[in-house]
Amino acid sequence: QVQPFLPQWLAQPKLVQKSIKDNLVPIRDVPGIHPRLLKKLQMNGIESFFPVQAEVIPAVLRSASNGYLMGQAGYRPKDICVSAPTGSGKTLSFVIPIVQVLLDRVVCQVRALVVLPTKELAQQVSKVFNIYTDGTGLKVVLITGQKSFAKEQEMLVQKKVTGYCSLADIIVATPGRLTDHINQTPGFSLTQLRFLIIDEADRMIDDMHQNCLNQIVKAAFQVENDSGSNMLFQRTKPGPITAASSCYPQIPLQKLLFSATLTQDPEKLQQLDLFQPRLFTSVYSEKKTLGGGTETEQDTNKKYTLPEGLSQCYVPCDLNSKPLLLLHFMLKMKFTRVLCFTNSREASHRLFLLVQAFGGVTVAEFSSRLTPNERERTMKEFEQGKIQLLISTDATARGIDVKRVNYVINYDAPQFIRTYIHRVGRTARAGEVGVAFSLVLRIQERRFLRMLNDAGIQDVKKQPVKGNSLKPLVQRYEEALCKLEKTVK
Repeated sequence: QVQPFLPQWLAQPKLVQKSIKDNLVPIRDVPGIHPRLLKKLQMNGIESFFPVQAEVIPAVLRSASNGYLMGQAGYRPKDICVSAPTGSGKTLSFVIPIVQVLLDRVVCQVRALVVLPTKELAQQVSKVFNIYTDGTGLKVVLITGQKSFAKEQEMLVQKKVTGYCSLADIIVATPGRLTDHINQTPGFSLTQLRFLIIDEADRMIDDMHQNCLNQIVKAAFQVENDSGSNMLFQRTKPGPITAASSCYPQIPLQKLLFSATLTQDPEKLQQLDLFQPRLFTSVYSEKKTLGGGTETEQDTNKKYTLPEGLSQCYVPCDLNSKPLLLLHFMLKMKFTRVLCFTNSREASHRLFLLVQAFGGVTVAEFSSRLTPNERERTMKEFEQGKIQLLISTDATARGIDVKRVNYVINYDAPQFIRTYIHRVGRTARAGEVGVAFSLVLRIQERRFLRMLNDAGIQDVKKQPVKGNSLKPLVQRYEEALCKLEKTVK
């Protein structure tokens, strides 16, 4: 049997406590945070950090303890990877240190770049940045293609007599739009980039936005044309440390990767070209030793951690009874604040129309059919409790922080384990409790259970619903189907 050989940083990561509620760290106990930011945190009702934040914030701050122009003792700072369950507070763990490191910058240049897979996520992160940069003079710019290209260009650079100057310190962007600006916006420069944050990193690697990452790095190490004037700070692609390479300082580029399902595949991580990376993870299992001490050991089966307060069930069913089951949950079991996932835009639209035609449930849909404004409004109404059932595609499954979801229902069983992890992670966030139901067709049952089992998820209960309890709904359901047919026509 061939033993996989893991690089040391993957084999011996820094372990982060899993249970959030028992391990809160008061914000004053985390070393090195600027008093100004402590005040901001308190104004936003944050008195303590989650375990991930308490570990990662000081690590990033230490790597920039001599200011951002140089690494500690002139060395390059190590790249950081963070693998922690959904809702464990990853966003703040990069927002706080980045804002703090850039507080004393003089010239506005793009020093931090956050790349996210979807527009909603990008908006969410830029909101957090805006809260903490408010009143500091740091400028945050969001580039997701929601404004016209020309408008975004105006937000990024300004042409002056002396040349172009940057209008952004921190950019939050989606990959496609970002590459467009790198290639087409005159004066847009990443040569001063100090932090590159890739959120939902595994998806960025898988979706082959690899090209986007290569372009960012290329742009960061591009030699500027006006050679001579700032040759001193000219960046070169990092290589081995030699006397020549150490003789003049250059801004290091540090990568921070975050994900709930960070790949452990060294080959994939190799593409990211990380420098002496450190891994912070809460994905591990604890083994008791006889001496009473706990010895922690990477457990190969436990690839993913799920939120602590999450209960998982699955309901075996057939195709025709699926809509009835959903209505049964909503009307008979009186479920509230339900997020329901389907596998496609069409499926979510049809299910939405059907539930609407049936009546008795306040329902809305959430997919790429809607305009960004409609999506935002729907989200607000759901969070306020005006909508009890939100039917969604996987657009919301990743990273979107939907407040107070009590139940997640997988109307269509997810094809891949990652999709499952991200969907059910929409509930039981930040130490709350929640329930996830999966409606599984009988022919899918074996594959579904095997998929969960392979990922080390064992506590999924089978919860059959008797046919009799669905009977009272049948007549109204058939009427709704006729209505639906007319609507569709």
